[in-house]
Order: sequence, then C-alpha cells, then structure tokens
Amino acid sequence: MKPKYYIILLFSFFVSSAAMAQRQSFIETLNSQNKWVDSVYRKMSRKERVGQLFYVRAHTNKGKAYEDSVGNVIAEEHIGGLVFFQGGPVRHANLINNYQKLSKVPLLIAMDGEWGLGMRLDSSTSYPYQMTLGAIQDNNLIYKMGQMIGYDFKRLGLHINFAPDMDINNNPNNPVINYRSFGDNKYNVAQKGIAYFKGMQDAGLIVFAKHFPGHGDTNVDSHFDLPLLPFTRARLDSLEEYPFREAIAAGVSGVMIAHMNIPALDSTKRLPSTLSRPIVTGILKDSLKFKGIVASDAMEMKGVTKYFPNGEADLRAFLAGNDLIELSENSKLAAKLILKAIRKSKITKEEFEARIKKLLAAKYWAGLNQYKPTQPAGIINDINRPEAATLIQQLADAAITVLKGDAVTLRQNPLKKTAIISIGVDKPTVFETELSKWYPNSMIFMIGKNTPIQQLKQMLLALKKFDQMFVSIHDTRLRPQSKLDYSSDVKLMIADLAARPNVVTSVFANPYTIAGLPGIEKSAGLLVGYQKDDAMQRAAVKVISGVMKPAGKLPVTVNTFFTTGMGMRF
Repeated sequence: MKPKYYIILLFSFFVSSAAMAQRQSFIETLNSQNKWVDSVYRKMSRKERVGQLFYVRAHTNKGKAYEDSVGNVIAEEHIGGLVFFQGGPVRHANLINNYQKLSKVPLLIAMDGEWGLGMRLDSSTSYPYQMTLGAIQDNNLIYKMGQMIGYDFKRLGLHINFAPDMDINNNPNNPVINYRSFGDNKYNVAQKGIAYFKGMQDAGLIVFAKHFPGHGDTNVDSHFDLPLLPFTRARLDSLEEYPFREAIAAGVSGVMIAHMNIPALDSTKRLPSTLSRPIVTGILKDSLKFKGIVASDAMEMKGVTKYFPNGEADLRAFLAGNDLIELSENSKLAAKLILKAIRKSKITKEEFEARIKKLLAAKYWAGLNQYKPTQPAGIINDINRPEAATLIQQLADAAITVLKGDAVTLRQNPLKKTAIISIGVDKPTVFETELSKWYPNSMIFMIGKNTPIQQLKQMLLALKKFDQMFVSIHDTRLRPQSKLDYSSDVKLMIADLAARPNVVTSVFANPYTIAGLPGIEKSAGLLVGYQKDDAMQRAAVKVISGVMKPAGKLPVTVNTFFTTGMGMRF
C-alpha cells in the first residue's frame, strides 16, 4: 500500500471511531427534547398510546395462521413491538419486514438471546452461556461478544435483546437461572454483565439487565409458580441489588423486573414484584434513580397469572411503573383495563406521557425514525461468519479452568499406553479425537449414561492394562443442568476411575454437577469446561497438551473442595 493511501485509510478509521464514540447512549438522549418523539406522540390517539406498552409473542415455526393472527394484533391494537421466539433467521427477517408494513409507528423487535441468536433460532451462532463467561478473566472478550451479538441482531432487523442476566446464582439448585448467571460473586456478575451489555449497546442494541431485584437465590421457576424471596432488606440491598445498581451507574438502557414475592420490599401477600409499585417505582425508579425502560418479565408466566388472571396482572404492572409489558396473555383486554384506569386518573397525565415518550425515544435511538427493511440475502453467511467462530474459541480458551493438577500432571507421558474415555456419549467426541493426536499409543472408549453394570465391570478390567487415562464427562442435554442424568452405576465408575493413579478428568457440563460425583476430586488432574461445546473440548486439549496455559477461574462454589475463584495457573 502506498503511503498516501495508508494515511487516508488511517484518517477515515479515526473519523469513524470518533463518530461511534460520540454517539449518545439511550439514557443520555432522554435528557433532551426529541421533535420526532413529540410529533409521533401528538398524532396518536389515547388507545394508540396505550398500545405502545405491549410487546407480543411472534414465531416463524407455527405456520401462516399464527403469523396472520399476530399481524391482526399489530394492525388492530397498535402495539409497540414484538418478541420473537423459535424459527429461522431468514424467515424471521422476512416476517419482520412484513410486520413493519402493518404498523403505523415502526415496531421495536425484541428477542431473548442471552447467548445470541442461537438461543432461539436454527442455523444461527450460539455463544457460551453466562456461567462459562463467568470464568473468563479478560472482560474485553465479553465486550467483543456483545458487539458480535449486537451485529447479528441488527442484521435480522432486531433492536432489543432481553439480556444480560445479572442475577447472582447463589443457589446451586436454582431451576430457572443457574447457568444463565455469571456466577455467585456479586462483583464478578456486575463486571461481566456490564462488559456484555456495553458491547451490545455500542453495537446499537437496546438491552435489559434482568431479573430485578435478583432471581438467583430461588428454588421455584417463576414460569410455573410464584417464588418467595424471604430475605431482609439489608441483604437484598447489599447482595441481590448490587449488580443492578452497578449496571444503572454504567448506563444500561433497560431493566427487567422478576416475578417474585418479596415481603421485605412489599408485604402484600402473593404479590409478584412485577406488580408492586413500591418495588418498581419506589425502589428502581426513585431510590436507584433508573431513568431507562422498565420491562416486566413475561406476563404469561404462572408466577404472575396464577393470582392475577384476566388482564388484572397487566393493569397492575402498568400502575406499578412498568414501561414495557411483555407477552400479555390478552393484550386487547389488558389495554381496555389500562384505558379505564387512565380515565379514572389512577396515573397522572404527566407520568403516562413520559413513559410512552420514553418508549418512542427508544424507537428513535434504534433508528426507526428512518426505518429501512432488512435485506434477507446473505443473512446465514453474515451471522455465521468466521470471526464468530474465532471469538467463540477465544472465549472457550479463556474460560477453561484447571481445578487440580499442574502442567506435568495434566500432560502425563505421551509415549505411554493411554486410555481416552468419554462418558455420557454414544459416539467419539472432539475431545477424544483431538487428544488422541498427542498420544500415539492410545485407545478410545465410550461409556453411555446408562451403560449396564456388567459392561462397566468388563471395561474396568480392560482399563487396568493402561498406564494412564484421560476421562471426559459430557452432558449432552440441550441445557446444562446442576445434576447429571447418569445412572448410579456410571457415577460409581467415575469415582472408581478417579481413584486410580495417573487419571486426568475433564468435565464438559455445568460445574455444579461435580458436587454430584463424589470421589472425582481424587483425580490427579481435574478440568472444568462448563458446557458440551466443541470449542470447550478443544480448549481442554490445548491445556492438557501444553499448547496453552489455563486462565479460567471457577465462578461458583461447587462444594468444600472447589470454591469460587479457584483456578490453577502454570
């Protein structure tokens, strides 16, 4: 490249970087008047203004009749936006374009994509779960992931990601948060969540920290019932709310409210926090001075509808201070109840106007004042670009955690007779195939999660002929739960193997599963890879073979042997 062209390119880079840096955050824009917002608001009827509160479910895997029914809701109820769920990326992009044509005011399109589009869509990239990210010590990688996910969302015509999850998962048996959390250390959760949402916001997404004031220490799934949070106000202030306070200080654009009964904050019996004005307005908006968008968690969940059916939950959520009502069971009925409450002056004109204008301001910030349809051509290649795969491997490399052993212990002797064993699978794993390249005198074994005891005994006898072993434990289920679904006989075999000399064990599962494998701590070497992904398996092989030094630290306490922050470095 000739010098003068280099100078021009360099100058243009600095100009574009400066322009990106100068763009105001959504929160900052709320401090000034917006002519577009004022103009749109003036042209709306009261019914249309109320419609802006509602965000309705949308799919592309439920057939045309379902898609048409959503289209009717858009046209008739003048809703503010949609929340897309399962389907395919190209179908989503095309349907979003069609739906936008039906709306008088452009729609904000949302998705719950905590680990990217792949959380909901086929043919799409999935990034690591937040529990995996919690092990990473370089938060710049998490910021980059946020940027990548932001690009993917925008490419499909999406504007909102209901992420990150900023709950502190201090209950290993939590059935609904768990691996969706960055861990049980409030400082780590805050720092990781901020890095993630800043990456997304800088890429142009509106994001929501969830689930305020903290859903991490519950043993009830609010999709099915109302959890009780029985802690004192002091405990909630110092622990559960900490990441949310930090996120607000860092400029997060939105906060999502959890469905939980919290007597210390509102003593009303069976009242979900979503419907509590003392919590939503009193604490979040007034005490914590949050000025962004407050969204309810899904209003179709049993944690809220069980005690407040037939639109009552939506009305109470609105009166409590929620700006965005997500997934109402009956948005048409709920809108009528809210209109009636406005006529009866149950909310001031000034508060109602400010909340609707805030939602319109989000549309302006997202660029919907100059809406352009998404171009479907090339979407699959764009959202599955090589840079995404490279970053996923970098994240896995940074997360892999050594809980026991050093470089010599993990490597063992590449020339000795070696057994490479994968448990919980029915075909060779990436871990086995990659590791076997480093051990020429090796043999691969596979053990299913329910292998009969007679076969296990035969295998144990056969393994006595080997000098050393690498054991990998895999959870092949769609979501990495706290307990493995292995038979008791297979779990006993894991303990038997761990007690033998020269055994290195790698766990590609939720770290909490280690607590359900007594005896595994006797392994000469122990690595945790957090999830089943190929990238994590490659990262473990890199550490074992000495190609890479481990840097990850355990984000949760598993048991007395393995506690938060543990992670060998050598």
